[in-house]
Amino acid sequence: MHEITLLINIVVALVVAFIGGVIARRIGLPTIVGYLLAGIAIGPFTPGFIGDTDTITQLAELGVIFLMFGVGLHFSLNDLWKVRSVAIPGALGQMLMTTVLAYWLSQLWGWPPASGIVLGLAISIASTVVLLRGLIDNGLLNTPHGQAAVGWLVLEDIATVLILVLMPTLANISGQFDWGGLAFTLFKASAFILLIWFVGRRVIPWILLRIAHTRSRELFILAILAITLGTALGASEWFGVSFALGAFIAGVVVSDSPLSHQVGADVFPFREAFTVLFFVSIGMLVNPIYLFNNIGYVLILTLLIVVGKYICTLLLGMIFPWQGRTALVVASGLSQIGEFSFILGQAGIALGLLDRDQYSLILAGALLSITVNPVMFRLINPIEKWLKTFPALWKLLDRHNPSPFEPEETMKDHVVIIGYGRVGHHIINLLKEMNVPSLVIDSDAERIEELSRLEVPTLYGDASNSEVLTHAGLEHARALVLTGPDEDANGLMVAAAKQINPALPIVARATTEEGITHLANLGAGDVIHPELEGGLEIVRHTLMKLGYPLQEIIRYTDAVRHDHYDAQINSEEEHRLLHELIHASQHLEVTWVRLVSENELVGQTLAEANIRARTGASVVAIVRDGKEVMANPKSQTVFEANDRIGLIGDAEQIGAAEKLLTELAHESKEEGLEWET
Repeated sequence: MHEITLLINIVVALVVAFIGGVIARRIGLPTIVGYLLAGIAIGPFTPGFIGDTDTITQLAELGVIFLMFGVGLHFSLNDLWKVRSVAIPGALGQMLMTTVLAYWLSQLWGWPPASGIVLGLAISIASTVVLLRGLIDNGLLNTPHGQAAVGWLVLEDIATVLILVLMPTLANISGQFDWGGLAFTLFKASAFILLIWFVGRRVIPWILLRIAHTRSRELFILAILAITLGTALGASEWFGVSFALGAFIAGVVVSDSPLSHQVGADVFPFREAFTVLFFVSIGMLVNPIYLFNNIGYVLILTLLIVVGKYICTLLLGMIFPWQGRTALVVASGLSQIGEFSFILGQAGIALGLLDRDQYSLILAGALLSITVNPVMFRLINPIEKWLKTFPALWKLLDRHNPSPFEPEETMKDHVVIIGYGRVGHHIINLLKEMNVPSLVIDSDAERIEELSRLEVPTLYGDASNSEVLTHAGLEHARALVLTGPDEDANGLMVAAAKQINPALPIVARATTEEGITHLANLGAGDVIHPELEGGLEIVRHTLMKLGYPLQEIIRYTDAVRHDHYDAQINSEEEHRLLHELIHASQHLEVTWVRLVSENELVGQTLAEANIRARTGASVVAIVRDGKEVMANPKSQTVFEANDRIGLIGDAEQIGAAEKLLTELAHESKEEGLEWET
């Protein structure tokens, strides 16, 4: 049998990572902890199966590329600028303070200066995955404090990219700083960025748009992979910069495209899978025996990461005018290290700035800090209460301006329509006439371009992918309308939408009777079956031709829809409404009278005419000028020429009203009144 080493390593790594991730979530820890432990389990320092470190490390490079591409794809200067007063001085200040402390600690341990600098930089950067999970789990992501933490982390991510560019220069230190090497490194990185920014910014979105027009999902995904991996490899081979920088810049360029949300959705599975392999490869480098023999160093470094970074952030909060709670949330969220620390550590090993034992120490600090991070979030409220018992200290920490920054406003009170076919087209036109904001999601690039020309907000992508749906602002939407015929896709969208906003009204389309029930059970408030709806419309028109009151017909047909178009009249509600429909048709008639200018009612109020007291019939509506509708008009309403007056009552009452109105006319009935029944 031929060797399949690559396949064996991938399968074993993913299976062990899955088991580790499940166990970690079961005991309330981030899945990253499980992935790292899985790497330790199949690493060369533990008994049992030993994975091929070189093979898995090469696969892990793909994880780094997709991770940095995702960071660039979601990078926004606007978001960063919104929280600049916290993110810019905070991130730079905290990174500097942490690096200095770690460098000082490394010198006490006897490390080389370059190794101490790498250690400081590695522990100064927090994990994006862990921070976002902590903010989401504690309901802080969409608060001003959570937005500040995210902006802070974005700036740290950018700093990581710059550090990776400069690290080769750091490796060449030999008694004096290599200014020439630094200048050449920055020149190559700048040349790459400028080339991608001015050329790639036009070419890459254009290519993606042309591929989208082919309506081939496979070609679109291949184009994304080719652009991501090709840019990263080209950056490394031709400009001598890291894969990470190339992937990040590629993501930033693609983020300008209207297709960016679908790109993110298609890259997401690759990013998640290869990022898992990245964490496993990191765990394989950890030597448990070394860590056990150096447990004191491990605990000291973890204390610096968790407590030291926390205190540094609070000290910065006392220097800059932030909200006290913002400082506490940011301090709790960033008191850990993760994936970017691993990337810097790996670069340090590759450049000879760190040895594997030193790197194992960083990994152990990450493992422990990630494990205790959920506890740090739970301590936010108790620490805030404790600090408030010292008014002077709390006043020093809570020194924000009267108008603190707010998160960026998102679309709200809008209707999300998925699918811009014939039905979607009619809905959009109607909502536009009614000045109701809308957002259309469609996977057809030509339709997206058409809507863009009409200035209708759009998202390009497959909405059955929850990653795309999260960008539609469903938390603040008024309704969601699914116009597509694919019941399976509609089911996924209904389920995802209900997770995002359980109270969101959803109108969905079904093509089978089983689909009607399925979508309703998932949470769709109204499920429309076009064929059965056509039959119900025929019923409505038939009943109207037979003289049944329109309002009662509507109530009955709505009950049929509520019972999912059941052809059998078997619910209590349908029996009741059917009875009321028959009863109303037997006892009520509605008559409309158009008043001409010679009629004596013109100029009189409803109270003066006293029609109800004299005939028993009630005036239920007046239509004026063919447009203005006055339902249930008030007693002081004045009749005008050419008003259409709606009268309701039984046959005897309507007859009396007709006689009364005829007697009030100056001329003959034929000339004074036109009757419409």
